[in-house]
Amino acid sequence: MKRSLTGIRASGELHIGNYLGTIREGLKLQEEYECLYFIADMHSLTTNKDPEALKKQSLDIVASWIALGLDTSKHLLYRQSDLPMVTEFAWYLSCVTGMGYLQKAHSYKDAVAKSKEVNHGVFAYPVLMAADILMYEPDVVPVGKDQKQHVEMARNMAGSFNTVYGEDLLKLPAPLINEDVMVIPGLDGQKMSKSYNNVIPLFSTEKHLRKKIMSITTDSTDMEAPKELKGSLIGDLYPHFASPSDVQTLSDKLAAGGYGWGHAKQDLFEAMNEHLKEARERYFELREDENKLNSILFEGKEKAWAIAAPILSAVRKAQGFL
Repeated sequence: MKRSLTGIRASGELHIGNYLGTIREGLKLQEEYECLYFIADMHSLTTNKDPEALKKQSLDIVASWIALGLDTSKHLLYRQSDLPMVTEFAWYLSCVTGMGYLQKAHSYKDAVAKSKEVNHGVFAYPVLMAADILMYEPDVVPVGKDQKQHVEMARNMAGSFNTVYGEDLLKLPAPLINEDVMVIPGLDGQKMSKSYNNVIPLFSTEKHLRKKIMSITTDSTDMEAPKELKGSLIGDLYPHFASPSDVQTLSDKLAAGGYGWGHAKQDLFEAMNEHLKEARERYFELREDENKLNSILFEGKEKAWAIAAPILSAVRKAQGFL
């Protein structure tokens, strides 16, 4: 069976963008692939310096994956830091990767452009990500269009490594992109991101969810005037949670006039709340049992170790290490 790999950073509360862009797409592959899902907690250290928050957010992610439908009896869920060999592998990849190439990374350029903290972890971020990918030999890595570069860089590093140490040593994965899932907009129209403070939380109370949705930016068109659903932030989000017929109904109501953006936001809230309701209940129940969550991570670590160890052993041998 082919293998898929998906990771999420432990860097704050999961939001709708994480769900639509990463989690839901990753879960769709469970029937067709052997799926590896990991918590990228070491990646989080570039910005997250709070140890207790890191522990909590890691367990939040475990509970979220399972609540949304991950079958851990068939697939792997593990924590990046539980397999420290990934940092050893990242060093090997660093030694065949030019600095000029890393300067082209979107994450690095974005950090520089926005005067964010640029530590070595930010600069070398693509190398650790490449190690995360290549150490488990996935066939595909499901990513959004804005993250395609990470997989391309991993492929290039693997190609450079193979050129030096052996053509068939590292497997080159392919990005798997769902063209229907574009960049998910946040409350203000920018990409939904914790750094922009514009997120809709994935699991919160109904009251808090509604409050967030009602704060979505819309234009000031009078309620009685006709409006266009397509191209609005409501129109970008609603189809992910409503049926095509419901989307058409809302579009017709807005176009006819007499139906305001406040009504449309309420429709979005109801659709999103209904979609997430059962998973949210499972999440809060699971989150109470940290022993169970940790045991799932331990089991995932053991299985991931069994996959990664022979690959790293071959890499070490090719470089001349005993």
